[in-house]
Amino acid sequence: MTNVPGRRAAAEFLGTAFLVMAVVGSGVMASRLSPNDVGLQLLQNSLATGAALLALVLALQPVSASFNPVVTFVERALGMIDTRTAAVLASAQVLGGLTGTVTANLMFGLDAASISTHERSGPGLWLAEVIATAGLLVIVFGTVRSGRADRVAFAVGGYITAAYWFTSSTSFANPAVTIARTITDTFSGIAPASAPGFILAQLAGGVLGFALIRFLYPVPSASADIAADRKVLA
Repeated sequence: MTNVPGRRAAAEFLGTAFLVMAVVGSGVMASRLSPNDVGLQLLQNSLATGAALLALVLALQPVSASFNPVVTFVERALGMIDTRTAAVLASAQVLGGLTGTVTANLMFGLDAASISTHERSGPGLWLAEVIATAGLLVIVFGTVRSGRADRVAFAVGGYITAAYWFTSSTSFANPAVTIARTITDTFSGIAPASAPGFILAQLAGGVLGFALIRFLYPVPSASADIAADRKVLA
């Protein structure tokens, strides 16, 4: 048998790196192309991120395509992976996110890493992150556990694009992406002092999302079980 955790970790690293490149890079491009229109900047940023996420999930889903430690931790809580695999994948996601930010910064002629000064803090933003993360989990696992894993890329890409707009935090919903965005002082950045509040809110959203999944989808469909078995043996 091939080294499944190793292959999955590589996919998670690569996918998270490209996801963060899309977030940060499109944010820089948007601020340069539309310097006086924040609404247009957000539109450009959200469309690029949603499209990239859809493509990345479609490409990497046969190996591993969570790109998010909260999603990985819920997979562990649902018994889909073991503790060691969850730790390896989450670490790969964080490292991939940081790599993606550095790469995006360099592509646009910026310092490889620059600490963000964009403060994002307050009860409204934290609530938004709880809601955004819980909603993402329901979208991901609701689609998978109802036997429609082939559609999860479209569901997630659409949800994240929309959540940029209906949440006050612009839906980070991902601890790895949050950490990565602390080292870019651009449109997409978040000040390091603001990151812990976002991450705690995302973890709270993970708990809420897990509870909703267990209530709404207590038993995966037969087709979901078959798909999970194939993924483990890939």
